[in-house]
This record gives sequence, structure tokens and C-alpha cells, in this order.
Amino acid sequence: MASESMAENAMKSAYIETMTLVERLHRRFLDIVRIELERLGEDDINNVQSLILFHMGEEDVSVGELTARGYYLGTNVSYNLKKLVESGYVGQRSSERDRRSVRVFLTSKGEDLRARLDGAFVAHAGLLEARGLEVEALDEAAATILRLGRIFNEVVARPAPEAPARLREQPFTARAAAF
Repeated sequence: MASESMAENAMKSAYIETMTLVERLHRRFLDIVRIELERLGEDDINNVQSLILFHMGEEDVSVGELTARGYYLGTNVSYNLKKLVESGYVGQRSSERDRRSVRVFLTSKGEDLRARLDGAFVAHAGLLEARGLEVEALDEAAATILRLGRIFNEVVARPAPEAPARLREQPFTARAAAF
């Protein structure tokens, strides 16, 4: 019984420490992106908006597609895409297949910033490599984070029995970003 409790405490401690480190690493990454934007002389876009722009890539996408990729939450994406359109990094047009759907795409200004951010990320990757961090270690960390995300999605998918009916009836995809 005591060994079970010790094992539970060890797992809980490792879990809390890992989640704290992931959250801290995420905040540090956003700081790094903000610093890179400053170095690039970009003052009309924030770090989150620049990451949305970066993840859009070269294809037209909808808000739903960006959300489904698991990068961002729906409301956050809508607000930030609106800001990206206003600042000229992203354009928008009606979908050819469904006129009710709006597709967004990088403008030449957005493509230029995406290329410059990509260059910064290449430099960051070179720094990681120079410091002895190997691709395999990053792949293993990514695999672990994906597993954690899937487990968290299971937790989110099971609302507490006392949860309001509106939460129990809400589809899984509306309650959790896909991992």
C-alpha cells in the first residue's frame, strides 16, 4: 500500500513538473518569437499572429482548418486573422466550393515575413544542434507531448457527471483541440 502511494506521488510529481516545464517553455518560445519580430523590425504584428501566419504556410486555409490542426482555438484564430488582414499580412476571399466559407492566404507581405521567420527558426535549430541537442531527442520529446495531448483529450471528452447538460451534450471536437 505504501509503495503504491509512493509510486502515485512520484507520477504526480513528474506530471506536475513536466506540465510546468512545458508551459514555461511555451512562454519562452513566445518571447523568442517576439524578440525575432523586433529584430526583423516588425511592430504591427504580435508573436501569436506571426505563428498563425507561419503555420498557414503557402496554402489557402479557413479558420476551421487552422483550428482543426490543433494550433489555435477558434475565437483566438478569428480575432488574430482579422488583425493579420488589417495589417496586410493576410488576404481573404470566398471559397470557390462554398461561398459561405472564407479562405485566407498570405499576401506578399505575409510571405516575406514567413520567409524571414523561417530563417530565424533555421538559425535556432542550428543553435540547438551546436549545443548538442539531437534530432532524436526532439522527436522523442514531440512524441511524448503528443501522447500527453491525446490523454488530455480523453480527459476533456469525459465531463464530470455534475457538468451542465450543455457541456455533456457538446460534441467532443467542440471541447478539445485535436492533437
